[in-house]
Amino acid sequence: MNFYKLYINGEWVDGNSGEFIEIENPANKEIIAKVPRGNKVDVDKAVACAKEALKTWQYEDLENRVNLMQKVVDGLKENRELLIETITKELGSPYKVSRDVHVDPFILEAENYIKIAKEFEYEKILSKSIIRREPVGIVGGLTPWNFPLEQIVKKVVPALLAGNCVVLKPSQMTPLTAYILTEMIDKAGYPKGVYNLVCGRGGEVGNALAIHEDIDMISFTGSTEAGRDVARLALNTIKKLALELGGKSATILLKDGDYELGVKATLDTVYLNAGQTCNAYTRLLVPREDLKVVEDIILKQTDDYKFGTPEDKTVDIGPLASKKQFDRVKEYIEIGVKEGARILLGEVPIDCENGYYVKPVVFTDVNNKMKIAQEEVFGPVLVVIPYDKEEKAIEIANDSIYGLAGAVFGPEDRAREVARKMRTGTVYVNEGEWDVDAPFGGYKQSGLGREGGAEGYSEFLEIKSIYVK
Repeated sequence: MNFYKLYINGEWVDGNSGEFIEIENPANKEIIAKVPRGNKVDVDKAVACAKEALKTWQYEDLENRVNLMQKVVDGLKENRELLIETITKELGSPYKVSRDVHVDPFILEAENYIKIAKEFEYEKILSKSIIRREPVGIVGGLTPWNFPLEQIVKKVVPALLAGNCVVLKPSQMTPLTAYILTEMIDKAGYPKGVYNLVCGRGGEVGNALAIHEDIDMISFTGSTEAGRDVARLALNTIKKLALELGGKSATILLKDGDYELGVKATLDTVYLNAGQTCNAYTRLLVPREDLKVVEDIILKQTDDYKFGTPEDKTVDIGPLASKKQFDRVKEYIEIGVKEGARILLGEVPIDCENGYYVKPVVFTDVNNKMKIAQEEVFGPVLVVIPYDKEEKAIEIANDSIYGLAGAVFGPEDRAREVARKMRTGTVYVNEGEWDVDAPFGGYKQSGLGREGGAEGYSEFLEIKSIYVK
């Protein structure tokens, strides 16, 4: 696969700068590839080509758009093993996590978007008007490093199906997965300029897209801080915005609930992907009288997770994605110790000579005002917070600038009632499972708009009212 080129106007082309960004395998610090360091000139060229393509693409028959995307999805299925291996190397994700968390669910989601596109109501006739939903135009997709396939799927697939043109900037840390998708788009036979790939640094390519006067929408996933900066730039030309940002989600264990189930569901989100997941349940709220019981369950269940190199296909928890991530997580663990939280398990990491490995850390006796309870660590770090009354647990869960996800475990009726009171975009109750048709997104500083499902598809459409007699 040729990682030395950008994809603009249906062709693999050299980047303007002639410079490259090295891609590191975080498990062993080996340089595994390099991609062009795109810049404003590349962005301008890609946007100009997308603008020309939009003249006809926005009117393309839905059947043709669906048929083209089905070819892409079929290509992803055929290249499933390549996707798994690529994510394992560029992200440092263990093989089975790459397979079960990063690849299989989002090939399924890509196919589901095709179903949504075919069934979507693009026109609704009222008594005196027709309400139409039409393509937004040219979409700038800015995707993060922690879910290289998922976030591309959630942007590129619905945008193209809805009749938009796309300029994609994948993360500079994990761009290789984007090349696999791009090859599938190229082989499918999309018209020139409909889809473009420009790699590069966020401050160069991302900012150039955000301020470009011909970009109609920015779909961004990343930290709240970065999303705020992108939004400021995009609003100079009043672009449509979809922002999927940070989180500090809480699990509430209710008295008489299934503690074993609740702890397992929580650890699955905190440990898998090395905690580098925006909707991980990194705050565990526990009835104070049962704190010791829950601590013992955490210690026992943690033994079931295997920590080590991604080359071992039995491993559950691998390294963090970069030196920057290693330093960030290490600093937060040190902060937790200084704040007086008690380490139930784990330790402050010492060095990263052989890869960016941080073993799981669980803090207990945590106060929700502590930094480790309020700020997004983005590593395998859990804080356990005791509470006295159910109302207080809800108050603690909502005491955050974020509102992305959450979970409740307890008697079903009570658990559902607590879920309704949590100020967050998604809540899992007891044995609830992910629904590919449900939208994902957050309240408060966790973002704007939704991804996934019909609601996520509609983000890439504008609403027009036509008044008729």
